[in-house]
Amino acid sequence: MRLLDRKLLRELRHVAGQAAAIVIVLACAVATTVMSFGVLRSLDETRSQYYQRYRFADVFAAVYRVPESAAESIRRLPGVAAVETRLVADVAVRLEDVAEPISGRLISLPERGEPEANAIALRQGRSIGASDAEEVVVAENFASARGLGPGSRITVHINGRKRELAVVGVALSPEYIYTLGAGMIAPDDRRFGIFWTGRQVLEAALGARDQFNDLAVRLKQTASASDATREIEAVLAPYGAADVHGRKRQPSHAFVSAMLHQIAGVGRIVPAIFLLVAAFLAHTMLGRLVEVQRRQIGLMKALGIGDGAIGWHYLKLVLMLGAVGIAMGIAAGAILGIGLVRIYAGFFHFPFLRYQPDVASILAAGMVSILAVSAGALRGVRRAISLMPAVALASPTPAAYGQTWLDRVGRGRSSGVARMILRYLARWPLRAALTVAALSLAVALQISMLFSFDALDYIIDHYARAQVADFTLVFSSALPRAAAGEIGRWPGVVSVEGFRALPVHLRSRGRDRVVNLTGLAPTGRLQRLLDANLAPVSVPLHGLALPSKLAALLEVKEGDTVAVEPVGSRAGFELPVARIVEQYIGLGAYVSLDLLDSLPEGPRISGAYLLTDPSRRADFLRGLTNQAMLAGINERSAVLASFRGTMTRTLSIIVSFFVAFAGVAAFFIAFSSARITLAEREREFATLASLGFTVAEMRAILAGELAILVALALPLGCILGRALAWVIVQRLDTELYRVPLVISLQTVGIAALIVVGAALVSIRAVARRLQCLDLPAVLNATL
Repeated sequence: MRLLDRKLLRELRHVAGQAAAIVIVLACAVATTVMSFGVLRSLDETRSQYYQRYRFADVFAAVYRVPESAAESIRRLPGVAAVETRLVADVAVRLEDVAEPISGRLISLPERGEPEANAIALRQGRSIGASDAEEVVVAENFASARGLGPGSRITVHINGRKRELAVVGVALSPEYIYTLGAGMIAPDDRRFGIFWTGRQVLEAALGARDQFNDLAVRLKQTASASDATREIEAVLAPYGAADVHGRKRQPSHAFVSAMLHQIAGVGRIVPAIFLLVAAFLAHTMLGRLVEVQRRQIGLMKALGIGDGAIGWHYLKLVLMLGAVGIAMGIAAGAILGIGLVRIYAGFFHFPFLRYQPDVASILAAGMVSILAVSAGALRGVRRAISLMPAVALASPTPAAYGQTWLDRVGRGRSSGVARMILRYLARWPLRAALTVAALSLAVALQISMLFSFDALDYIIDHYARAQVADFTLVFSSALPRAAAGEIGRWPGVVSVEGFRALPVHLRSRGRDRVVNLTGLAPTGRLQRLLDANLAPVSVPLHGLALPSKLAALLEVKEGDTVAVEPVGSRAGFELPVARIVEQYIGLGAYVSLDLLDSLPEGPRISGAYLLTDPSRRADFLRGLTNQAMLAGINERSAVLASFRGTMTRTLSIIVSFFVAFAGVAAFFIAFSSARITLAEREREFATLASLGFTVAEMRAILAGELAILVALALPLGCILGRALAWVIVQRLDTELYRVPLVISLQTVGIAALIVVGAALVSIRAVARRLQCLDLPAVLNATL
């Protein structure tokens, strides 16, 4: 073994504490990258394979009633590979011994063979038999939540009639990886389910012989989805309103894509913070090591060892630590990624899902990590190379401990211990500043992760204030406005407000968005619009209320005019933007219900908001079982509970890992700082001990220095944390949902406590060495 290599091993033992800090922090950076992008690749590739295997459609269309002959025209369009016409009906579902309201969606399966698009993955039992059999296949997530399986029976209300269907199978579909029903903001597997039945069953129930109301189209690989959408719209235009869209607006695909976008964003931002910390630790460790080994470096140069060999020797030390950290990070990231994929399997309904490491991200993480620690070590390596032998062999000039500005500020008000602390910090201002910066990054990372729960609470509070109604009813077809009065006579109903929803194109300045336009009662109180401060605003009588995100996408402000065109209709109208409101989930536009009465269909409502008497909830729910016109029922309390539960579990998965990693980083930053201080002042502490200072007093010096650094880091960390949270908010700003930038004092307090706790633990670990000081050996050591 070469001489310098043996020296390298001795140095590793000498700086074991600081070396461990670099390895662990670097491992956190690599593990975060490997975990995030491994999970991202696993979910993305699983979704792609699932889509391909079960023929997930590229274009979707919801229509009223279209003859089957129109499908032939669509099949002949250039770029179209396959067309699947379907009948779809949102229905109220009744299960035996279940009182709570349940909604479902019935989807037809073809009479022969498998669907050309959106096939189902059978998990239990069989598919439907004869096309007119009263049979149904149930989505696996709903079947598991309700304990259903082959042999079970369900009752549904279709087009005003009850039908009892036998469950013959359990399946999954690429169309419902993430399952949302009408009016839902989060999946609720107990209250909403997907069901597949024979085409003839739905034709008979809906009176739609040789007709379809839903279309799924697969395109050729070279086809343009936007061009195909326009061509399909043109074919369907003669048959009335048609909502034609690509995968981007398909709810399941859109939500899964948003989640993958979130994972990718966090996977890029968080590792960068750990790499900055690792570079700082490498800087401080190697700088201290080169300073301690001045004479050794001078002796090596005097013996003829070149500058390049000496520089490579010190750089190799850091590269070895980097290699160990990368190896540990890859292993930890793979283990965490496997566990995270299993957890995500509970949220996304795939028939198969396995962890697949992303080789490209692993290689990139390794290279960037090596560059980071090399950059941190650069100053120390240059210092070792630039030392002249004569200068290095001479004893270093003793530090001049004159009065500093800190002494003058604290004159007459500080003890001797305090002056020693302040003088030491003033002697090494760059090191102190870097330590403060590193600790502030740990604080910032804690805040930027924990604020997610503050944002969740704010979104839930916003929804709870806007949605005052206990129940939201969705009708199977639009009803006259007088139906609201009839609903008001149901048992337990205290107040009713009808609403009307229809998909429209909003156009302004060359920009176009398809959204739901909801007509609300002008004096209604059960569904409210809120501004950015959660204050209610009235429904405009002669204009549009637009969420701030939608207004930004359309590049409009209050007073501007927007063209409103119902989907499938060429007869539109213009309305001014009367109010800008706030909405965090989805995008929708709002008008007075009276304004929609001028549409050709006349005064209609597509649903109703209900306020009920809590003491008569059971009577109300029993009454719902006989209301055949209902296609969906959402209970406010259940929606809030489902949303909170789903989002809390999702956030806990991501946040818990990064908070733990940030806590580990904070510990090793504080530990490294305290350990270097102890190594530099070991002779000083031995002198103090010989003069009668106790271990507790010397420990107070170490703790005091670190306490000042932590105290300076906390406010800076809060500022950086808010900035980092803002970056994350921008990354998560999509058309599906937005995240408000809300940081509570509790979040700041938790982040501060974690970093302070890590500092206290590190001081306790370093201070133990004070009790083991060999005073004669230290005092007799040659400087």
